[in-house]
Order: sequence, then structure tokens, then C-alpha cells
Amino acid sequence: MKKIHKLRKCLSVLIVCLLILTLAACGSTQSSDTKSVSTKGPIKIAFSPLPSWYFWYLVQEKGFFKKHHVNVKLVYFPTYSDSISALNAGKVDGNSEALIDCISPVSKGIPIKSVFATDYSAGGDGIVAKSGIKSVKNLKGKTVGTEVGTIEHFFLLTALKDAGMTEKDVHLTNMTVQDAGNAFIAKKLDAAALWEPFLSKAQTKGNGTKIASSKSYPGLIADLFVMNENVMKKRPKDVNNIVAAWFDAQKYYQKHPEESLKIIADKAGISTDELKQGLDGFKLLSPNENKQIYKKGNTFESLYYSGKQNGEFLKNLGYVKKVPNLNSFLNSPYTK
Repeated sequence: MKKIHKLRKCLSVLIVCLLILTLAACGSTQSSDTKSVSTKGPIKIAFSPLPSWYFWYLVQEKGFFKKHHVNVKLVYFPTYSDSISALNAGKVDGNSEALIDCISPVSKGIPIKSVFATDYSAGGDGIVAKSGIKSVKNLKGKTVGTEVGTIEHFFLLTALKDAGMTEKDVHLTNMTVQDAGNAFIAKKLDAAALWEPFLSKAQTKGNGTKIASSKSYPGLIADLFVMNENVMKKRPKDVNNIVAAWFDAQKYYQKHPEESLKIIADKAGISTDELKQGLDGFKLLSPNENKQIYKKGNTFESLYYSGKQNGEFLKNLGYVKKVPNLNSFLNSPYTK
């Protein structure tokens, strides 16, 4: 799964710098953006290597965009952060991205808005530990590796909090998720917070035990389809048709899983086994499940709650000055 491992490089220092540049370039024109948005031509949808986001290929290849009379151009970005920068700079009209990666641009006034939630992690992220460490509580005083500032770091802190601990109770080693996985296999770490495929590799090659899984935290790691708000205002019918096309593809996948997997895998350039393994760690969200996750609540099964927690996390790291109000960003007419 060489391509899939790139998918969650969330809000690295590079992204923050790019956001600052984007704001400088776009800030003076935001008030007039609505007028400059074209009502013709294709809507450009960006996405990057996440198993659930590869579903855009199925939407296209099975003709669901054509069925709903919407002109769409898919724009694939091998590097996730590039897709975020493209949306923030107005080079594409929509993008698939993690909720946590929407916090910083919203806080800077970049006009993006959520359309619907594509999925959330349901086992695709976790904490793996060496023999003898059977629970998160057993991590006290142990060396744990993960990438600071990413959703994996946030997941680790959440698991520690639930165990009555904080980051100070462990020896945190900051390294990329891939490097953390390799270091664990090389027995240089006691534990590591990882996403797939490194999570599975750490279990098989490093004889690790999974002591925490995102499957126990539904909604904690949520992914969205996000668009330029001005495009949404100018072309509401097209946006509505894109939403319909996505969920038509989801229904098709449920009825024809093998055919769908082959179509997606062929377009993504990976094997069907690799794709299936990746998809097993994600919960694709139906229209009804979208209605639920878009409701206000006090658990991670509410995007409002998740967004606030993500924002506090980023504020503590200095990535945002203050936690933005996400009411407008999450107030999508397409999830009612």
C-alpha cells in the first residue's frame, strides 16, 4: 500500500506555511470571489490517496456524473497537502480532506465549506505495542513514536486521556508515521501510533499488539468533501447533483462490490486486495449517517464536537491562534 500511506500528512508545518501564503494571495479578493466564479465549465474535484476517496473513480467510471447532468473534472493529487493548498488557493473547486485539516483555513477566513462526510476511520488507525504492554495504561514511562501535529498524534492523546493519562506520562518520540512503524519493527520503540498500512505491518513484522483502535472512536477521525463556498453559492444545483452521484456510487458498490473494487483499483493503480484491506479500516457514511454526524452533540460522532476538539489540539500546538467557530462551515444544506 505504498500510495495509501501518504494520505494523512495532516497539518504539517509545510501546510501551515502554505495556508499563510494562500491567505496572502487570496485575502484581498475574497469579497469579489462570488462574482468571478464561473457558472459554466467543469467543477474541479480534487482528491488524494485514501481508499474511501478513490470512490470518486467509481462515480466517474460508472457514469453517475453524467446521469445527474453535472460536468466534473477529477484532479488527483499524489501528495495530500497539495490538494489542500489547491482548494485554499481556488485552483480547484472541491477537495476530499480530513476535518482536522479544515480548521486552520477556516480560522484564516478562507471561504471553504463542508458538503458531506465521506467516511470516518474505523480501524485504519491505532496504537501498537510490544509484548507485555496490554493496554494504554501500560504505556506509562514507555517510549511511544508518532508524528506530532497529525491526526495520529491527536488519536494518541485521546487514548491517553481516556486512560487517565497525558502526553507527559510517556516518552514521545516525534517522527513520521512511516518511520515510527519501521522503528517499532526494529524494536527501537515500545509503542507507536500508526495508520495503515504501517499499523498492520507493525503487528505482523514487529509482532506488535494493537492496544487501541480508531474503531472504538467512531467519528474521531472524520473525512469530508469540502468545497469553495462561492462555488456552492453560484452553482447549488451542480453541487446537489455531485452529492447524488456520490451516493449513487456508494449504493452501486454495496450491490456490486467485486466489480466496484476492480474498477477503483485499476484506476488507482493498486491491487484489489490492497484496496479492500484499506477500505476495511474505514466506515463509508450513507445519507442517513451523514444526517446523524452533522448533528450537534458531545461525542466524536458529532462533527461539531470533533471539530472543536481538533481545534483545541491545534491551538495547543500553536497551529491556530484560536479555535474557530465551525457552525457556518458545518451548516451544509446537503445533509439535512
